[in-house]
Amino acid sequence: MKCPKCKADLFTFSIDGIDIEQCNKCEGMWFTKDELRKVKDKADSDLNWMDFEIWKRTDKFKIKSRKYNCPDCNDKLEVLDYDNTNIEIDYCKTCEGVWLDKGETEKLIETLEEELLNKSLGDYVKATLEEAKELINH
Repeated sequence: MKCPKCKADLFTFSIDGIDIEQCNKCEGMWFTKDELRKVKDKADSDLNWMDFEIWKRTDKFKIKSRKYNCPDCNDKLEVLDYDNTNIEIDYCKTCEGVWLDKGETEKLIETLEEELLNKSLGDYVKATLEEAKELINH
């Protein structure tokens, strides 16, 4: 697998038992479907209930096309500017993989932790009920 940005080889390493691909040159990381959520949940267990399924949160993103191709399926990646942060998430709609540049994984987790701290009790209850509803409907 090749880096979508600099075309260097990606190598596999483990974050808390989750295998992630990383670029030797630019240090960006490739997360296949659902791996980013798992890494987020392992990084901070308080974030477990916070839904971070990119394709379900279009209200949080500005979407634009990217010239880079997905390292997994070779389709064009889309850029999602995450909710008034400086984080650009490169996302593949086809395989649902995510590319994050060096340092963006940590910034994303910090942003979610700040969002969690700013939620009200009503927000917690609403999110819990929505999560329960999704579990029942699946």
